[in-house]
Amino acid sequence: MIVLDIETSGLYPEKHGIWQIGALDLYNFTNTFIEESRIDYKDLVAEEALRVIGKTESHLRDPNKQSQKKLLENFFSWTETADIKNALCQNPQFDIGFINFKARKYELTPSFHHRSFDLHSIAQTRYQQLYRNLLIKDNYSDMGLSNILQFCGLEDKRISMEKGKVKKEGTPHNALEDAKLTAECFSRLIYGRSLLEKFSQYKVPEYLTE
Repeated sequence: MIVLDIETSGLYPEKHGIWQIGALDLYNFTNTFIEESRIDYKDLVAEEALRVIGKTESHLRDPNKQSQKKLLENFFSWTETADIKNALCQNPQFDIGFINFKARKYELTPSFHHRSFDLHSIAQTRYQQLYRNLLIKDNYSDMGLSNILQFCGLEDKRISMEKGKVKKEGTPHNALEDAKLTAECFSRLIYGRSLLEKFSQYKVPEYLTE
């Protein structure tokens, strides 16, 4: 299974670009992918995105980097190495939707399956099983990655934003590191055990092991 995360210059694929893709094979987790590209000339850059990733606009437009099209070609080639071609994301509508939009733009065919696993839904289902209700705030699901990490007994060290402002200072987002967080949470939610050595210092909560 392909655990996937992307970093972009904003939220809208028709306006913004992909500058980083990170992924790992859930069942062969030493098999990873992490590459960057320059965004296209017409792609816009949101200030909030720069704050989250800790980069400058010139970094995203670096002419020495490979093209966005080449980044996608390399990623699609890498996905062929995974036995299970479904993707696992915290928010597939964003990551896969963004990739599919750009793939159509460059006339490329994604090599992963159109069905995906949504970590958000998995976490809410597990939460419901334990507490007989969903985690809701202001009439919407509150099971973002930060709360999933907390639910899984992990620490969120990343910077977080809310309504365009910094909610919590922390490390910049990185596509491969966020994919690793997603994989670790999936393992804890589904199998009740840690997956990656780097997270072994965090004990799996007892309610996930029962």
